[in-house]
Amino acid sequence: MIQAHALHKRYGRLLAVDGISFKVEPGEVLGFLGPNGAGKSTTMKMIAGFLAPTSGTATVCGHDVLSDPMAARRALGYLPEGAPGYGEMSPEGFLGFVADVRGLTGERRRERLQAVLRRLALEGVLHQPIDTLSKGFKRRVGLAAAILHDPPALILDEPTDGLDPNQKHEVRGLIRELARERTVLLSTHILEEVEAVCSRAMIVARGRVLADATPVELLARSRYQGAVSLLAGDSIAARAALDGMPGVSGFHQDADDGRLYVFPQGKPVAVDAVAERLRLRGVAYSGLQPERGRLDEVFRRITTAEAQP
Repeated sequence: MIQAHALHKRYGRLLAVDGISFKVEPGEVLGFLGPNGAGKSTTMKMIAGFLAPTSGTATVCGHDVLSDPMAARRALGYLPEGAPGYGEMSPEGFLGFVADVRGLTGERRRERLQAVLRRLALEGVLHQPIDTLSKGFKRRVGLAAAILHDPPALILDEPTDGLDPNQKHEVRGLIRELARERTVLLSTHILEEVEAVCSRAMIVARGRVLADATPVELLARSRYQGAVSLLAGDSIAARAALDGMPGVSGFHQDADDGRLYVFPQGKPVAVDAVAERLRLRGVAYSGLQPERGRLDEVFRRITTAEAQP
């Protein structure tokens, strides 16, 4: 379990983290979302023991990061933002160094090194200097270091940053696999990753928690949830035909592709009812389809509302 208790972090007059509290249980993957400067990485660094909070504290598997920091660090695997340090070292040398720091010896050391090298497909770059690796390979080396000692809790800061689509798919699969018996806290700016991996999502801005819900619950807050869209030869005529229709709250036409979105009022808009109404009014259309909620729209609405004075 990872738990934050009223974490605050102040840099002079800047309050970077403002009383963040949450709990992540074993088996959960909590996605930490927010715009740049929201306090995500600062919060993660405080939980990981790399940054002292101004006030408040955190626990990792019951170990307080302030009063019992070594036990908390032993229980945690941490992937920081950016590439691993010691760029002149090879992945083999760097991971061997991490294994020594983590106290891995003998057969256990050999087994864990082989397991992470194979799982993250690093065998082909074992002897190259880390500085010469692509961004994706550097990220994989960092992730290998985070899981090397097989910790019960993980903090992953942008774990798929720099990876190609196939690598992202593989790493997301690994995270889901690891989360079956572990606690995972990850930050990401890739909203599709939240739907693909996370069991909960927490949106933060200006150092405060603005939303904490499942991805399904967040999608339900989108105005696109339950909407329908279509292409109309005459969008003005289509709006006029559907205006006043029971269960319709409004319209929006996309400036790029011209699709007309019909938003629900309460329950989802019925595709068949829209089709029949357009047919009766003699409005030509194509591509009529139901829509689903959009996390990006919910994210923008929540974070921009917070930014307004």
